Amino acid sequence: MTSVHSASAATRPVRLAVSDLLGLGLLGLRTRKARAALSALGIAIGIATMIVVTGIPASSQAQLMRELSALGTNMLEVRAMPDRDPPVLLPEESVGMVRRIGPVQRASAVANTHTVVRRSDRTDPADGSGLTVLASQLDLLPAINAHMRAGQWLNGATATFPAVVLGSISAARLGVTGTGQQLMIGKRWFTVVGILAPVPLLPEIDRAVFVGWPAAKAQLGFDGHPTVVYVQSDEPSIEQVRGVLPETVNPAQPADVVVSRPSDALAAKRATENAFSALFLGLAGVALLVGGIGVANTMVISVLERRGEIGLRRALGANRGQIRGQFLTEAVALATLGGITGTMLGALATVGYAAYHHWPVVIPLWSTMAGLGGAVVVGVVAGVYPSMRAAALPPTEALAL
Repeated sequence: MTSVHSASAATRPVRLAVSDLLGLGLLGLRTRKARAALSALGIAIGIATMIVVTGIPASSQAQLMRELSALGTNMLEVRAMPDRDPPVLLPEESVGMVRRIGPVQRASAVANTHTVVRRSDRTDPADGSGLTVLASQLDLLPAINAHMRAGQWLNGATATFPAVVLGSISAARLGVTGTGQQLMIGKRWFTVVGILAPVPLLPEIDRAVFVGWPAAKAQLGFDGHPTVVYVQSDEPSIEQVRGVLPETVNPAQPADVVVSRPSDALAAKRATENAFSALFLGLAGVALLVGGIGVANTMVISVLERRGEIGLRRALGANRGQIRGQFLTEAVALATLGGITGTMLGALATVGYAAYHHWPVVIPLWSTMAGLGGAVVVGVVAGVYPSMRAAALPPTEALAL
């Protein structure tokens, strides 16, 4: 009984240690460096492409969110429904009612005075250069996150006198480069006291000319009804505020009030860019597949070239499992090498592109993990057939070749 047990133990296959298996797997890569590098390059291109097409849009999105936060993702516009007969007017007290909503941080308004601004009294009285003359409340700038480019905004004194502030496009069309110049609004001369910097979320502000609320009433026949109310709210509560604004602004006719969010246009643009990102991600998958085929081809050729080595190892006692493990380890090591290289190249490309555009660098962790994991999976899949073919070679046949 003892002798039978000893004999079975002696014939039991020896399991290679992980370090030995790794050494055997890397042997083929060290002896055929150029071929291994070219095979790994296919994997690297696929992984690098995957990192780039996820990292660059993520960095762009982070920059967009930063810009939106600065411009006002918590901003809402309230205006009367257009094209109604008779026209719908917002109540004069609507801004004050909006300010009483709990989450509202600030609210201000402008109103169309339906007058024409001209560079001088010599120009055509009907030619307003496509600009709008707006009566403005004094707290408009913080409500729309606007800033002055030159001069100063309307204050308690200038709002009652014929003073005007120009939007960036209005100043260009009227040929105004600084303060102190005079413009004709209606039949009165107004003095330019300031010019606004561009307001990206509100292009109508750039094409407007602003006069004080009291001055518009006294000199332009303004009736006191706001045209647009700008609201800033606590961002977590913005949808709730949006829902109650129509009833708050115009309790008698809430259905005739329109509430919009300027930043929604940029969010739609971002969704379009994400569609292109998905396309490039598909191309990255194709590149990864091509790289996997290259690894499989390399391993098949390696088996054919190393049949003598396989036969010698079998003759010296290596079993089929050890042969399979050797070539499978080699395929996985080759693909992993390509995966690590591709991850580094993709990360460097993303960092360089983001730095060039002054964006924050964002490399999604999931794409890095998916890239490395995908490389390992590709190595396993690509190495299964060659490793099984190597293990199936009879020792006598392999040594005879």
